[in-house]
Amino acid sequence: MEISALRRKSLPGRIRVPVSRRVFLVFNTLFLLLVSFAMLYPVIYVTAASFSEETAILRGDVVLWPVSVHVKAYQKVFQYPLLWQSYGNTILYTVLGTALNLILTVFGAWALSQKKMVGRRFFTLMCTFTMFFNGGMIPTFLVIKELKLLNTIWAILLPGAVSTYNMILMRTFFLQIPQSLVEAAELDGCKDFGVLFRIILPLSLASLMTIGMFYAVAHWNSYFTAVLYLSKPELYPLQIILRQVVLMNEIVENASSQENVMAEGIKYATIVVAMLPMLCVYPFVQRYFVKGVMVGSVKE
Repeated sequence: MEISALRRKSLPGRIRVPVSRRVFLVFNTLFLLLVSFAMLYPVIYVTAASFSEETAILRGDVVLWPVSVHVKAYQKVFQYPLLWQSYGNTILYTVLGTALNLILTVFGAWALSQKKMVGRRFFTLMCTFTMFFNGGMIPTFLVIKELKLLNTIWAILLPGAVSTYNMILMRTFFLQIPQSLVEAAELDGCKDFGVLFRIILPLSLASLMTIGMFYAVAHWNSYFTAVLYLSKPELYPLQIILRQVVLMNEIVENASSQENVMAEGIKYATIVVAMLPMLCVYPFVQRYFVKGVMVGSVKE
């Protein structure tokens, strides 16, 4: 007995977690599970409803999984010609717009992060000023009209080419990179562009992916800009077509009563088709959200 007692004493003891800490962890876990379910449930319901019988949707039988599974709604959506055209437009706007946004944001943030830049404080204040004050919707529309950008792709891309918030955020990322790395690159003969593309951007991959995702989601969900500046249906983005389907039943207009019943399923199917690309892209980008800017760089 004495030997076993001595052995127990010699073994490293476990760290005792206070009861209050355990209660907090349980409550915190349950709360986060509840919040996660509240955010995921709309996606789950819309997906289940898109595969369900329309009468089951109207009766309220769809809760978590499809009822009387079929794909008639998707067949009807895929036969709508404007859907594919708007899909291509949205992909084009998202890819080109995100590329333009990142290029201008990186150049602006890099310039504002350089202490040797003349008037850096003045330009920073001027950029920050635009976050709180702007010309308004009608003056902006008149500018776009006078520049002859109405009903062009540039009316979608140029007005929001740079987000001041994202530029200041990236400027903060750049300022966190040790100055010794920049000085070492300059001693090796790198000019400003060489330092930016060879040193700064590789170390800022996490911030680039995060801000790029912000821009891409904004372009994908953009609706109001297209309403203001576009009047040609062949230039409409996906969100305009989604509005027509969800609010105006564009697909089943002048259809039979049976097809009017299908309108509910078509609405949910269109929503799923619209949000699917972003849901597929996000898991590949999400891992960058939790990484620091300085991962893999020299520590001081």
